[in-house]
Amino acid sequence: MESFDAVIVGAGAAGLFCAGVAGQLGLRVLVIDHAEKVAEKIRISGGGRCNFTNRDTTPANFISQNPHFSRSALARYTPQDFVELLQRHGVAFHEKHKGQLFCDHSAQNIIDVLLTECAAGGVTRWQPCAVQSVSHSDATGFTLQTDRGSVQARALVIATGGLSIPAIGASDWGYRMAQQFGLPMVATRPALVPLTFDAAAWAPFAALAGLSLPVHIATGEKKSNVGFAEDLLFTHRGLSGPGVLQISSYWHSGAAIRLNLLPQQDAARALLERKAASRKRVANELAAWVPARLAEAWVAMGAGWGQNWERPINELPDKALAALAERLSRWELQPTGTEGYRKAEVTAGGVDTAALSSQTMESRHSGLYCIGEVVDVTGWLGGYNFQWAWASAYACAQGLRARL
Repeated sequence: MESFDAVIVGAGAAGLFCAGVAGQLGLRVLVIDHAEKVAEKIRISGGGRCNFTNRDTTPANFISQNPHFSRSALARYTPQDFVELLQRHGVAFHEKHKGQLFCDHSAQNIIDVLLTECAAGGVTRWQPCAVQSVSHSDATGFTLQTDRGSVQARALVIATGGLSIPAIGASDWGYRMAQQFGLPMVATRPALVPLTFDAAAWAPFAALAGLSLPVHIATGEKKSNVGFAEDLLFTHRGLSGPGVLQISSYWHSGAAIRLNLLPQQDAARALLERKAASRKRVANELAAWVPARLAEAWVAMGAGWGQNWERPINELPDKALAALAERLSRWELQPTGTEGYRKAEVTAGGVDTAALSSQTMESRHSGLYCIGEVVDVTGWLGGYNFQWAWASAYACAQGLRARL
């Protein structure tokens, strides 16, 4: 039976980075993953160019039952630290939007860096290789039964990610293993995911699929209110785009979302100004601010809201324009659900941080560590989840060295 200081299950962003750091700190490390391809989620991320971090990362960009849990790890391994790693490897990158950093060429650059770092640390990788069972004893540590035989280790790191995108191998193995060793869980749900609506109610907007525009989108009330200024994308079944993906992490079944389709305008004032200066149809005026197809659909929807906006703007009463402005700046919708884990970029919830050390990511079960997406720490869209992978992995590697 082979023996290692640490076995890391999961060859994704967190698992590979942790392995490379720990190996270079002098530990004998084995990485196991059941998938044939290494780090497939990295490869497909960011349109194939991987939004690998965000320069402006703070704990406020993450959702967790303990919003302060991520603070320690994020402070000890920053976006600049990862940037410097890429610079040492000669990886070209650029800032695209709001601090989001992407590879110039390909997400494969990130995978290559991680594999090179693992090689520098003498890391062993078994892939594809499934783990059938895990047991623990105080005398021998962890024993794993795998497709390639039995292996022992003094520490076990769960880095298997969440349930998102099952087509590339996502599974609940990490959650089941955490529960086997008595760790509490926060209920999981799809996050950074498109929202869906009742088919009949959505029918007037289904024809707008593919149309995109900048909006302000919000959900929640009073202290729980949260909003984002991002782009919105209409789909055949509902709404997607960066703004919707962001708000989906905060949306809960039964709640409404609110859209301001003219976030850069005082809609009521702008419409009154156009009334005084124009004889164009209302839809033609709206088309100066929103895509023409949406303007036409919006005016046509007026009848269902008890309004007749199918006229020149100068013929509409001020009251009708006020109603139009209210609808445009506060369109309230109630999603019926999401597109689920199939299209979710990440999984919210996971291993309860109450059972983990924020300094080392070690659980209350001695020698068992949890890092990355499997933990109840979920980042915003825009590179934050990758930064959590790097930071939690680094904290874990340092913790492994101190412990072993």
